Amino acid sequence: MFLHGGPGAGTTPTYRRFFDPAHYRIVLIDQRGSGRSTPEAEIGDNTTGHLISDLEHLREHLKIERWIVFGGSWGSTLALAYGETHPGRCIGFILRGVFLFSDSEVNWFLNGISRVFPEAWRAFANHIPVEERDELLPAYFNRLVDPNPETHRPAAAAWCAYENACSRLLPFKSKTTRNDVFYSGALAMARIEAHYMTHGGFLAPNQLLQGISKLTDHPAVIVQGRYDMVCPIVTADKLAQAWDGAAYRIVPDAGHSSMEPGIRSALIKATDEFRDLR
Repeated sequence: MFLHGGPGAGTTPTYRRFFDPAHYRIVLIDQRGSGRSTPEAEIGDNTTGHLISDLEHLREHLKIERWIVFGGSWGSTLALAYGETHPGRCIGFILRGVFLFSDSEVNWFLNGISRVFPEAWRAFANHIPVEERDELLPAYFNRLVDPNPETHRPAAAAWCAYENACSRLLPFKSKTTRNDVFYSGALAMARIEAHYMTHGGFLAPNQLLQGISKLTDHPAVIVQGRYDMVCPIVTADKLAQAWDGAAYRIVPDAGHSSMEPGIRSALIKATDEFRDLR
């Protein structure tokens, strides 16, 4: 089961390439409001609990007894939340760019990245009027849920440009990093992310670390870019220290994106290792 990030990012066929197709039955799902799920960018009845329920319904529909759960960024959050709710349905876990939805992680995304990417953060903040910049999350959320496209489209473009600019160790040259470019999926990504951040990921404080004992008998690989600025390494390190037996692999020349060469290779190595388990 491949769990995409965001929340709101959706899946692409490229993600199947992490897995050996001769061995794996590869299941990708666009979470509520994301990708090809409809209604697009919908946040009503869209919580972590709803997504966990969706995964169970899908597993039962596909008649899968147990599966390996693979998730990066927000996908790692959902993987852990699902696994701690249904540990008996999980063979093991492959996690990348770990995010546990603590207040400090959300605040880092909204403000702390300015210490490393000041120009990207400045463009992000400057989309909001000066009088609202002390509280960027509600300012963005109010614009992203506004029904008027002239309000929500530029807000979504600015949000996604900011995140994209900070996601790689070496910048990816694309027109979509400009704040004035609105592209397919941008509204879902920005609106749903802001929705979940506004509600603390629909998780209790420290819920995932406190529940990790339910998963300590499951094999797990944690892959983390040393220079991940979206989901800094300190969170993956906390999880690795709490999860006895989890393999913890730091990629020394990578940031956040799963498509960076070192991250991609480490993830393929992990799926090959699970393939060879007996």
